[in-house]
Amino acid sequence: MRAGKIITRDKDIRSILENAKTIAIVGLSPKIDRDSYQVGRYLKAAGYRIIPVRPAQRQILGEKAFKSLDDLEHPVDIINAFRNPAQIEVHAEEAMRLKPKVFWMQLGIENYNAALMLNAVGIDVVMNRCIKVDHARLFRQTDIS
Repeated sequence: MRAGKIITRDKDIRSILENAKTIAIVGLSPKIDRDSYQVGRYLKAAGYRIIPVRPAQRQILGEKAFKSLDDLEHPVDIINAFRNPAQIEVHAEEAMRLKPKVFWMQLGIENYNAALMLNAVGIDVVMNRCIKVDHARLFRQTDIS
């Protein structure tokens, strides 16, 4: 098994986004004014299958919502986390069981302990970056909002 890496280079981010099809979004809000909702809507419009992960929600953006990553019914390529940095390790442990290719912590979220745990089992990590901003910039998507 290869060790995972902390990903920072644009060419690696682009490769991740080109090869991903399914993205679980932890903390996806049903409120349209929240960043997580805007990101989820953008990713869905860009052609990704999104899977909302948020307790107490049955559906977000027309997709079935799950209480936790442990409840997912399908494999995912990326886990995109909108959670407080102190809560990331719990989701990292769930991710270690799910084994996505990438665990992505949104802008403003860094947790190096979680990153090391994930890297140790071969999961790449992106921290403190917005997946929507990176996608729009790297693929010049100006018509998706």
